[in-house]
Amino acid sequence: MRKLMIARPRPWQPLLVVMLALVASAAAAQPPATDRSWTLPRLPDGQPDLQGVWTNATITPFERGTTMPYTRGVNVPEDSTTRTIFTEEEAALLEEQTVAGRPELLGAYNVWMDAGDRLLSTRQTSLVVDPPDGRIRVKPEAAAVREAAIARQRDDYRTMSTWDRCITRGVPGSMLPTGYNNAYRIMQTSDHVVILHEMIHEARIIPLDDRPYIDNAVDQWTGDARARWDGDTLVVETRNFNDRAMIFTSSNKGRLKGLPISQSMRLEERFTRTSEDEIFWEFTVNDPEVYDGPWTVSMPLTYAPAYVMYEYACHEGNLDVAIYMGGGRVEELEGR
Repeated sequence: MRKLMIARPRPWQPLLVVMLALVASAAAAQPPATDRSWTLPRLPDGQPDLQGVWTNATITPFERGTTMPYTRGVNVPEDSTTRTIFTEEEAALLEEQTVAGRPELLGAYNVWMDAGDRLLSTRQTSLVVDPPDGRIRVKPEAAAVREAAIARQRDDYRTMSTWDRCITRGVPGSMLPTGYNNAYRIMQTSDHVVILHEMIHEARIIPLDDRPYIDNAVDQWTGDARARWDGDTLVVETRNFNDRAMIFTSSNKGRLKGLPISQSMRLEERFTRTSEDEIFWEFTVNDPEVYDGPWTVSMPLTYAPAYVMYEYACHEGNLDVAIYMGGGRVEELEGR
């Protein structure tokens, strides 16, 4: 019988583990190296060309260690909670299990689910790359607001998701992967960038100049954005959010769905085209009233020139609010 040898830890080993974790986290948040054989396309004025239709459908968990979204019975390996990258073998198995776990493609509202069946090309274990453990730190008081809203969803339409109400999926929530309609068209002029979202058919029209932000007294559902170039990276900074929107409107975000945002929230996004087929998208949310520190997501967007974006008619025939409120009144009459 073989003896299990347990080595006594050296005093410096815990420090080394922490240092390696920090290095791995930093590496996961960096854009992949640009293919040297590829030339970055540019517009006539010299701006990097980011135009086209891009998609982000993926089964990569939003937070590390959680289940795969929109898939039955597929869980990430337990030890991946301490790693930033899946192995090639793990990625292949998870993708195979995902396909097998989706016998039906037709989802809610009679729409065809199109959540993808592959991990991100980076094989990262979560979309969240900072904090280093891939988990967002939510303040207890913000979590309490979320729980109170969920408890009242059948009593007050204002507690329902802004997506269910066909208002907005929020920013940056509107560009996070969901069950379908994961496409975005980017258009550029010399002084504006436009990002058209397939879901809810929203268009973010972002000035690319040094004009001042609107007055702080004016807040908006998707905030007030300004863009600038940092080398070949497009940087978009957004502020002036209202406190009625949400970042997480989809159930695949688990404990995060329905968290509020505050008027003090600040968002920075970075778009870097790294190849013919990918734009590296990274954003950092700083909302001190909701989170214990800023948090960052990074992921590639995939070029999809053959993808057709159809109109997303959300309000037409949408009975969600009426059904929720009506169901609540039935429960009251039945004494539930």
